[in-house]
Amino acid sequence: MFHQKLKQVLNDSIATLHSDMDSFVVNPGKDLSRVKKISADSVVSFLISQGASSSKCEILDFFQLAQNTPSASAMTQRRSQLKPEAFETVFHTFNSKARELEPSANPSPYRYLAADGSTISFFSFPRFASDEYFSTQGNTTRGWYGMHINAFFDLKSKTYTDAVIQPFHEHDEFAAFCQIVDRHEVVSGTKNIYIGDRGYCSYNNMAHVIETGQFFLFRTKDADKKGLIGNFNFPNTEEFDISVLVSLVRSSRRSVTVRDGTYRRFIGKSVSFDFLPYGSKDCYELEFRVLRFPISVSAFECIVTNLPADEFPVSRIRETYNARWGIMPISA
Repeated sequence: MFHQKLKQVLNDSIATLHSDMDSFVVNPGKDLSRVKKISADSVVSFLISQGASSSKCEILDFFQLAQNTPSASAMTQRRSQLKPEAFETVFHTFNSKARELEPSANPSPYRYLAADGSTISFFSFPRFASDEYFSTQGNTTRGWYGMHINAFFDLKSKTYTDAVIQPFHEHDEFAAFCQIVDRHEVVSGTKNIYIGDRGYCSYNNMAHVIETGQFFLFRTKDADKKGLIGNFNFPNTEEFDISVLVSLVRSSRRSVTVRDGTYRRFIGKSVSFDFLPYGSKDCYELEFRVLRFPISVSAFECIVTNLPADEFPVSRIRETYNARWGIMPISA
């Protein structure tokens, strides 16, 4: 049965931690070095499978009411010895191994990855949650904490491929997007297409995708509104699909020259752009398509992308972006 194979993949992924356990514990050579009632495998498996009941009930269920079932306190102590990197390693190892179980017939040359973010609030104590995640004391002796999860979702396999967790008050979806793109796995023989809503449309995000040799598809504000494409010269039609070449500069001096036929755009000091330092006399060129098409009788959508026009005409661009909404019920 497929679910049994998938469970075995998870167990094998957790077992890979043993090859370098000292890298995943707070105190190398000491934490989780001895085989106790709660092994490292048990800690990770329990935390991954834990439900919404109390810790005590979840532990009893996980250990199937065995006589030597550990206490909630013992589990908490063992959990505190593991670094977050342990779970990140299991996550990536599992995704890589699980993909080998997928049917190989008619493989797609593209992998469609939707980007999205969601905020989670939770109760905690200072000894468990860092101060940077603290939101407010509220009407509780413990306090409210908040985190922002930035995740990428494979629209075909319906699985999350990577994530970055940030404190709620310090979250930066642009920075998280770039971090994930720079390290994201690219399967041999395929190209990644990163799909994002308006909150992900920025020159820096585009540049990070292009520098890794992949593709982006972002929704942006309409052409007649103030935004990233607000000052371009568009055809005098309601629908269009045009290519633009933008020269990004980070110096206000006109001595920084750009090629004829390009749009000159100044990137201020407060705006992130990782491939051109502020004050530089150089410029950075970006080429991409801008599409505008109707989505109803009176509404239009604008998309920016570097996908090739011959393979991705307007109809396929519309279909590709609409597929992104599959991430929303899961991440909301």
